[in-house]
Amino acid sequence: MRAQSERLLNAGWYVRENTQNTWMNASVPGTIHTDLMRAGIIQDPFLAKHEQHVQWVGERTWIYETTFTLTEQERLLPHLALLFEGLDTYATIVINGKICLEANNMFRTYHLPLKGLAQQTNRLQVIFEPAEKIANRLANEAKPLVRPCENNRHYVRKAQYHFGWDWAPHLVTCGIWRPVKLLYEAPMPASQSVLPPVQLHQVPDSIGQSFYFTVNGRPTYMKGANWIPADVFLHRVTKAHYRRLLVQAKQMGMNMLRVWGGGVYESDDFYTLCDSLGIWVWQDFMFAGAMYPFSDSVFRANVIAEVRDNVSRLRKHRCIVLWCGNNEIDEAWHNWGWQKQNSMSLHNTAFLWHEYQALFHETIPDLLKELDPGRPYIPSSPLHGWGREASMNEGDSHYWGVWWGKMPKQVFREKVPRFMSEFGMQAMPSKETATQFGLQADFSLQDPGLRQHQKHPTGYETIDTYLRQTNWHKSNFTWDTYIEATQRMQSEVILEAVRAQTNSKGRCMGTLIWQLNDCWPVCSWSLIDYNGHPKRVVSDLKTIWNP
Repeated sequence: MRAQSERLLNAGWYVRENTQNTWMNASVPGTIHTDLMRAGIIQDPFLAKHEQHVQWVGERTWIYETTFTLTEQERLLPHLALLFEGLDTYATIVINGKICLEANNMFRTYHLPLKGLAQQTNRLQVIFEPAEKIANRLANEAKPLVRPCENNRHYVRKAQYHFGWDWAPHLVTCGIWRPVKLLYEAPMPASQSVLPPVQLHQVPDSIGQSFYFTVNGRPTYMKGANWIPADVFLHRVTKAHYRRLLVQAKQMGMNMLRVWGGGVYESDDFYTLCDSLGIWVWQDFMFAGAMYPFSDSVFRANVIAEVRDNVSRLRKHRCIVLWCGNNEIDEAWHNWGWQKQNSMSLHNTAFLWHEYQALFHETIPDLLKELDPGRPYIPSSPLHGWGREASMNEGDSHYWGVWWGKMPKQVFREKVPRFMSEFGMQAMPSKETATQFGLQADFSLQDPGLRQHQKHPTGYETIDTYLRQTNWHKSNFTWDTYIEATQRMQSEVILEAVRAQTNSKGRCMGTLIWQLNDCWPVCSWSLIDYNGHPKRVVSDLKTIWNP
């Protein structure tokens, strides 16, 4: 028995909707959407306009069930337990008819001792409640307090992009998305920090305040991109999938990726590959573009456990060189007009800012001092909003004057920050990927499939603006020529920025393009589309970053 310390419980699962009696085969790890696709109940939401027809899936309660047997010797083990490495998101664990555990966080690991619970044959159920309904209820209970966000995703600890983003579909998943294990021994001791030979320097200088990394004491220009989850259905992202994307990044000459804060803490496979490839990782915590309810005692305890789980797991990876509290919340608070848009009272305003500071300026950095004291931390990215002069002189910058502001590409020659952690330009994916949109025979920007696979509200109109600015616009596009033109335009714009930043004689010391990859077939800012096809900019970047 001591020859192994665990047994996978990923086989033999079934699932049903809680008002139905018909069971379907289920995959663990998996999601309800992929189980329903396999059963022929729904069509692939990535294809054509099917996304809009499967919204009901995220509104139902789903019951997953399996049985497992234990030998007499196993039942006598003193530390026998179940380990759930990923439950998405509100899950009730029932063993032999008894409720044993309530989970409420997609990012946490749950350890359930089986002493007094286990029999020879055991019935294990995992009941998933709809996360979006719970988010809406929690937001309603918080009234009249207003916490700005485009929806109520920030009330639940679930991958935020599942609620839709300007490059992601609205597919609110549930399921057992990481393995379930039967443990024979107390979990392994927590990993120890393995610090990289990399330091972040933020010091006043003649321009404002620097933001650069040294590697083995030498100032090093960071070349890379922002990483988003590589699929909406996360269990489909395999080690081979990671390897393909990370090798493509390395071949472009990249030495850094930023794991963006609206996705997930990636699996150890991702970080292990980054360790081996020499790709440094800027790691966001999973908070993005919203004011989170940190004053709520349940939410606060949940977040603290999440940070402990993930820092304890990831600190052994040499590749991680920076922890970042959140994506764009500080900028949003000071620049997006939330207070006026929501008619927020002075009391509401002060309360939310105190909540924000308690989470990102106190709790997370205090936990890092305990768990991973040698690695640097910044509360938010960027330091200043892109419309402010200080964004070019201090800290990191997300410059979106090109795209959101529709400024010409030449503005990148003057808008050179200290470290560019976000900027980009959209382009169509490859023809092979675009066929998944369900395009009609003749080119039209009003094509229903094309509109379904563009999540930015003015995406194609903005692309048209830049096609005209870069002289790639045609009056008689076909699908082939439109794809080619958008990719050439994207490359021109991005290379304009990259040249200005890398040739700035040390003013700028980092370029992270938005974004490396996609989570479904879509027209987006990605350099590599969902199916792994590089856009034109990839080969052009190699000539600059990896000549």
